[in-house]
Amino acid sequence: MNLFVGNLSFDTSDQDLREAFSAYGQVSSAAVIMDRDSGRSRGFGFVEMPSDAEARAAIEGLNDKELHGRRVSVNEARPRASRGGGGDRGGDRGGRRGGY
Repeated sequence: MNLFVGNLSFDTSDQDLREAFSAYGQVSSAAVIMDRDSGRSRGFGFVEMPSDAEARAAIEGLNDKELHGRRVSVNEARPRASRGGGGDRGGDRGGRRGGY
């Protein structure tokens, strides 16, 4: 199960997330999302746990609890939305000109 972790302190690292969640079970991956331009944390991350039961225990145990001085929110991550890749955006591109 993939978990979303919000309201992270800017000092929280991937390893900090891994350690906090490993108290509830096996962690496949843990990543704090970084801003591409500044290199700073964006204040949220994702943790993947192979066991749904352990992931649910982590949600119960860590949601609205303090981690590095901030109350974090932990819930099941929603599937990533498709950004699409160009294509027709609709609208009339040309059509008749002049005559009625």
